[in-house]
Amino acid sequence: MARLRVGVLASGRGSNLAALIKAASDPAYPAEIALVIVNIAGTQALARAEAAGIPTRLIEHRTFATRAAFDAALDTTLREAGVEFVCLAGFMRLLTPGFVAAWRDRLINIHPSLLPAFPGLNTHARALAAGVKISGCTVHFVRQETDSGPIIAQGAVPVLTGDTADTLAARVLEAEHKLYPLALRLVAEGKVRVIEERTEIAGSVLDIAGFALFNPPER
Repeated sequence: MARLRVGVLASGRGSNLAALIKAASDPAYPAEIALVIVNIAGTQALARAEAAGIPTRLIEHRTFATRAAFDAALDTTLREAGVEFVCLAGFMRLLTPGFVAAWRDRLINIHPSLLPAFPGLNTHARALAAGVKISGCTVHFVRQETDSGPIIAQGAVPVLTGDTADTLAARVLEAEHKLYPLALRLVAEGKVRVIEERTEIAGSVLDIAGFALFNPPER
């Protein structure tokens, strides 16, 4: 069976990209990283992809007059590389409605909270200020509204006494590195369906590792 050709958009250190690269290095994994696009020169994400021998492109958003022109360049580059599915991995740009619509249900993101709680920035500080006892991360299909869209999988981590935003972020990031490859695998295996802005996951609704909870199908 042909592996799903995935393009990854990144802007920074690329730790989630590294997790996806590691997963895809296994020939049995149902997706391959066909292209990595970064929008900032000299990022660690670019270096990680190059070290893994993955094709890369630098498309600097500052060189485009409009956000739409930049997104059009992303779209063209992805399609020319034969990309079938897109993962956002720390991509710090808001995508235009046209791009999101063009890749609808073929575009996913990971966010460091249990959405719909704490969308946007400063997630961990806001979670601590709210006094939550459990935090975590979410992989979801992308919609135009920030950090919205059908949820594929979530990983929960405890909030500990004495946690700071940095210590909580580090614990959540560990879960992210497990959750993102797992969610992409489910999609690539055809186990995820979007029905009326919710997902149904075929098969088990609890990962055997015990850390990832999936939206169960309606009974």
